[in-house]
Amino acid sequence: MLSGETVAYVAIDGQFAGSLHMADQVRPEAGALIRWLRNQGVGKLAILTGDAEPTANAVAEKLGINEVHAGLLPKDKVELAGNLAPHPTMMVGDGINDAPVLAAADVGIALGVRGTTAAGEAADAVILKDSLAPLAEAIEIARHTLRTAKTSIIIGIALSVGLMLVAAFGYIPAVAGALLQEVVDLAAILYALRALQAPVANLEGSAQR
Repeated sequence: MLSGETVAYVAIDGQFAGSLHMADQVRPEAGALIRWLRNQGVGKLAILTGDAEPTANAVAEKLGINEVHAGLLPKDKVELAGNLAPHPTMMVGDGINDAPVLAAADVGIALGVRGTTAAGEAADAVILKDSLAPLAEAIEIARHTLRTAKTSIIIGIALSVGLMLVAAFGYIPAVAGALLQEVVDLAAILYALRALQAPVANLEGSAQR
């Protein structure tokens, strides 16, 4: 028996007939996703599972994940996820036992194709494709949107402060100042529209637009 396998012995008419060796299969894109997350600066990756420890360790070894918590009940997953605070936590799962921790995590993502209805209802987002690749895309889009929003705010504040300083010395009439403020707002809004240019994540560690 290989590490991480579960064996079921089969008997026919009371006589041993063979054995069934069962093991969890790692998704083909999972390894690339783990590498991408590390390249993006995600420092803490962990497996929280209700499976037996040998099974969980076998999967973790294939993926290069060092932190493994096995044999967990739903409440144990919630408690462990809470202990990761103050860092924001994202949980990805598909089973009914994952529903509580998906709801408790800062961001809960359910795998909708093979996942349960309970997991989908508890999660903040649901991946409708049978792949983990959209997870990288969602992270890249979220980061791009946040960067764009922050830059837009800085542009608006900088232009407004600059105009106020000029107006304080009487170089801009009141009416012109009011009109220029509308121009500042328009500039900030136009820059914010860059958020619509969603980047495409490359699981080899870069993002292409």
